[in-house]
Amino acid sequence: MVSDVRIDTLDRLDNRYRSHRIGLIRTPSQFLANSSFFARCRRVVTSFMPFLRLRSDVTNVVYTTWLLEAESVKELVPNGLSLWKRNGLTPFTILTYRHGNFGPSFLGPLRRIFRSPLQSNWRLYLESPPEGAPQDASTVLFLKNSMSSHLYMLGTRLLSDVLATHLPARFSHEREGNRYFTVIESGSGSSPDFNSVTQSIGEKNLDISFSEMFGSWESAVEFLVIQDAAISYTDRPSVLAFSEIELPIDLSIVRPLKLIEEESKCPFIERFNQHGGTLSFVIPELDFNATSEFLLKPKNV
Repeated sequence: MVSDVRIDTLDRLDNRYRSHRIGLIRTPSQFLANSSFFARCRRVVTSFMPFLRLRSDVTNVVYTTWLLEAESVKELVPNGLSLWKRNGLTPFTILTYRHGNFGPSFLGPLRRIFRSPLQSNWRLYLESPPEGAPQDASTVLFLKNSMSSHLYMLGTRLLSDVLATHLPARFSHEREGNRYFTVIESGSGSSPDFNSVTQSIGEKNLDISFSEMFGSWESAVEFLVIQDAAISYTDRPSVLAFSEIELPIDLSIVRPLKLIEEESKCPFIERFNQHGGTLSFVIPELDFNATSEFLLKPKNV
């Protein structure tokens, strides 16, 4: 009898790093970013150390969410886990933002020496956390992650298991008047492409599919924003990375947006079955804190 059990690694989502750059830096950058040997050495060293908590003063966090047919995206989900879904639909979110001095929280005011790159994170929502993780933690599955800084791309690849970060050839995320413009272009690299234009609106309304799923705009925003943890594939078969985060957010500051669809494009989701419209909103500012990270291994590993 042939087993249909799949091996879960970051290759499942095509998340090996490929540089868009040409020149001397390309080969060593790709080697380090994809090095399983370096990752193993780092895990040994950090197993004897407390987690280095990270903090960032994030601004202009633009969320855009699509509803996808759960059956069409279940191939992306690790074995043994289930998507959060209602009426056969599951939310897929892209959030893009500007970091503010992203670095170790213990540095306090000295954290200002760290840079403030752009980041775009793409995720699905899980029904429940994996075995071995805190079972009261609402959890997302990281699908894609891109940053505008080569240093932060390499740093997250080398020092973390949960962020398989890509470096786009072009990455911009700007507010102009009442619109937010996001452009992510991979060039010849491994980053996903994304082009988004969202516009501020006054009404907090939901598409009918979102209304059936969440009931109200406020409930939808709360669910999509208030997530406690994330998991990601790693270079090791069936071993997942689990990270806990803290996002103390005043939901009253969240503002509704509308995706200008004729000026926006996301090739990644075109292969999946979409249903209804989109839900977009912006959080002007928030404190991001990464509080833990560890590996979840199958019992036979």
